[in-house]
Amino acid sequence: MSPRLIFIPCLALWISCCAVTLAEEDPYLIRAQSLMTETPLIDGHNDLPWQLRKNFNNQLNKVNLTTLNTTHTSIPKIKKGQIGAQFWSAYVPCDTQYKDAVRQTLEQIDVIHRMCWAYPDTFQFATSSAEIEHAFRSKKVASLIGVEGGHSIDSSLATLRTMYYMGARYLTLTHSCNTPWADNWLVDTGSEPSEHNGLSAFGKRLIVEMNRLGMLIDLAHVPVKVMNEVLEMSKAPVIFSHSSAYTICPHKRNVPDDILAKVHQKGGIVMVNFYNDYVTCSNTANLSDVADHFDHIKKVGGVDIVGFGGDYDGVTRVPEGLEDVSKYPYLVAELLRRGWTDENVKAALGENLLRVMKKVEE
Repeated sequence: MSPRLIFIPCLALWISCCAVTLAEEDPYLIRAQSLMTETPLIDGHNDLPWQLRKNFNNQLNKVNLTTLNTTHTSIPKIKKGQIGAQFWSAYVPCDTQYKDAVRQTLEQIDVIHRMCWAYPDTFQFATSSAEIEHAFRSKKVASLIGVEGGHSIDSSLATLRTMYYMGARYLTLTHSCNTPWADNWLVDTGSEPSEHNGLSAFGKRLIVEMNRLGMLIDLAHVPVKVMNEVLEMSKAPVIFSHSSAYTICPHKRNVPDDILAKVHQKGGIVMVNFYNDYVTCSNTANLSDVADHFDHIKKVGGVDIVGFGGDYDGVTRVPEGLEDVSKYPYLVAELLRRGWTDENVKAALGENLLRVMKKVEE
């Protein structure tokens, strides 16, 4: 038999196989991936910088983000997950408070900058909504900084301003410890005493200064009293960079329905956390359980307050189906499967956060 006669049946078989593959492809996933090329998925919280500190002492010459496979986050996973913009967390533990929290936080801000310099084909440093949109058009991951924990500023507005000038665009008011000016979420569990009944006078001055700077106020990790105080006094919308719905999982790190309604009134955003303990209040969870939080926040506060805040590389347990950052399109596909419109999905992907940033920047 001639080579030509062999080639034609093989080609026919290849075309047939391709047709079967395409027929088996999830149409919701195809639609999700298409929407993610039009609107940037902006994630509110990723702790890869903490992993760089913990595992590599921030020595980037000792780690390759294109081959790293021990973390939830790497460059191949980011690309597969179609992340358009990421708030990288500049986090240091509460035990640095009253010691070297400022220095360690500056080191985390520095490593985020150096990460962007080391991988310029992937990351583009960003400090504004316009820069997020520019990076997305350039097919780069817009890389922003969020400082996770008010203990990082050592009760100094000058330090807050300095971190802002270095590119930090949100401050999480507390982590899991009280500061000299704000109570943290553990107060609501009864495991820690309230020291300020919410915010102190200095804490209220800090909110005013963050409004003046155009810095996002992050209410993840604060008790309900602080949530209410800030929502009442802030002139700008607020964010929850990595929190979920309290009604679905009654964990004190999550957001109650009355607060969701106030976030809607204020024009803010709640970026859903993927940590199993906040998703199902247990050690196990799956992708569908996370989608339940999106549905509930959309139902109570409207689609305009929903966003993504995975908390990857900052948590020890993640849901089945959302094992790392490469899995984002599958969650978007699940929302579409549940009846979310293209416009709903685009709002949650990035339009909501861009709207909040633009308002804060005013």
